[in-house]
Amino acid sequence: MRFDAHQNGKTIRIDGDAEHVSTGIKPKALILTSLAGCTGIDIVDLLNKMRVQFSHFSMKVDGELTDDYPKTYKVVHLTYHIKLANPADKDKMEKAVNLSQEKYCGVSDMVRKFADLKVKIEYL
Repeated sequence: MRFDAHQNGKTIRIDGDAEHVSTGIKPKALILTSLAGCTGIDIVDLLNKMRVQFSHFSMKVDGELTDDYPKTYKVVHLTYHIKLANPADKDKMEKAVNLSQEKYCGVSDMVRKFADLKVKIEYL
């Protein structure tokens, strides 16, 4: 119930639920982790290019599974949490999110093929 995936010289532990092993990440959770990583890299890169200063940036991503097998995500919630140095930069943050979601993040595009992806921004 435990596997190590090796890619580009890195190792990721994948395992079953807590009752089995719980030393790694569940396979479906890796999809959500990939989504956060993909769009997070986009956002930070875009904000840096726009010269937007921020002191905190994180994301929360979770999903709702279908009731029937095979259980897949039917809804995925992605929330960006950011503390901008200048509140006037909210429009730039929104632009960065839109560019990531509509143009750059391939994982977002893939997730939309099987789930309703709901995106929001919370300013700290």
